Amino acid sequence: MIRDYSIGLMSGTSLDGADGVLVDFSGSSLRVIASATEPFSASFRAELLALNSPTHNELHRAALAGNQLAAMYARVVGTLLEDAAAQGVGTAQIRAIGAHGQTVRHQPQRTSADIAGVGYTLQLGNPALLAELTGIDVVADFRSRDVAAGGQGAPLVPAFHQRVFGRADATVAVLNLGGISNLSVLPGHPESPVLGFDCGPGNALMDAWCQQHTGRPFDAEGAWAASGRLVPKLLARLLDEAYFSQPIPKSTGRDLFSLAWLNKKLAAFVAERPEDIQNTLTEFTASACIAGINSYGNQSKELIVCGGGAFNQHLLRRLQVGLPALHVSSSDQHGLPPLQVEAAAFAWLARQAVERQPGNLPSVTGAAGPRVLGAIYPA
Repeated sequence: MIRDYSIGLMSGTSLDGADGVLVDFSGSSLRVIASATEPFSASFRAELLALNSPTHNELHRAALAGNQLAAMYARVVGTLLEDAAAQGVGTAQIRAIGAHGQTVRHQPQRTSADIAGVGYTLQLGNPALLAELTGIDVVADFRSRDVAAGGQGAPLVPAFHQRVFGRADATVAVLNLGGISNLSVLPGHPESPVLGFDCGPGNALMDAWCQQHTGRPFDAEGAWAASGRLVPKLLARLLDEAYFSQPIPKSTGRDLFSLAWLNKKLAAFVAERPEDIQNTLTEFTASACIAGINSYGNQSKELIVCGGGAFNQHLLRRLQVGLPALHVSSSDQHGLPPLQVEAAAFAWLARQAVERQPGNLPSVTGAAGPRVLGAIYPA
């Protein structure tokens, strides 16, 4: 059998680091044969966070951050290649690297009727440098073509979710809990469209609050949130955001759900205990996801959770309480660890691009039609 290998690289809105996987697509089901990760330093994370908003000398700083990210990606690829070599897989056998890049702007909405008003999405990274450093073809800038075709450019993972987690006998929902939460609804009936959209914040606001008040980058297993109490009026204030009432297709990011947004919402709640705020932020994420599932995935029999939030046991319990008719489980129980799902998705999207096959789903993004996603940078 001729093997079919691709690498996927992902650094998401949680800003915790770069994840990479080497995937074998040769068989009827994919197989991850190597995985690696490199955490972001505190200074690099702070720089990326600053670049999510207009800042001094941002074009120059963004270019340098893209170079730094490419170098980090290359180190992750190097680790993957070392592990692959031990299994008899050489660099020349790998078809492409799918490099998502670091999103710092996501504004897909058209702002005017003329062509200049077409939306845009911007991911930092230097794919040309990555191709130079690795000697492997790189596919990057996956979202822009979908946006150019009138789509949201996100989420792009539902087509991959359908391949990996879809069932012929039941509708399944897949919830990715990264910095932003996104949902895929995978119908059991082959003629029903796959749906997908961003529910709202995932870990981003919880992580920011935890970092600010405990010095830890995230609330391990949700233990700090579980020690607090819900602040109902604050939860109502957080949910009072126009995004949640918008119909699908829709997508969002740190452009909206930023620390500045949170601070405005918290202005009337400065006397509350930090752990109670954390509890309420966790409930906020759960509530937004539950509302999305109830609106668009209420026929689902199962909710499969991936991303870093899959390790937040308190959050998973709140999801299960809010969705008693669904079985809530981690993607680990379905053959793919939570932190490998998105990276594997971009390995698949890179493979689709190399084969000139569509990677988007118009039923998810609202694009005018299926499109081949990504720009290819030859080695």
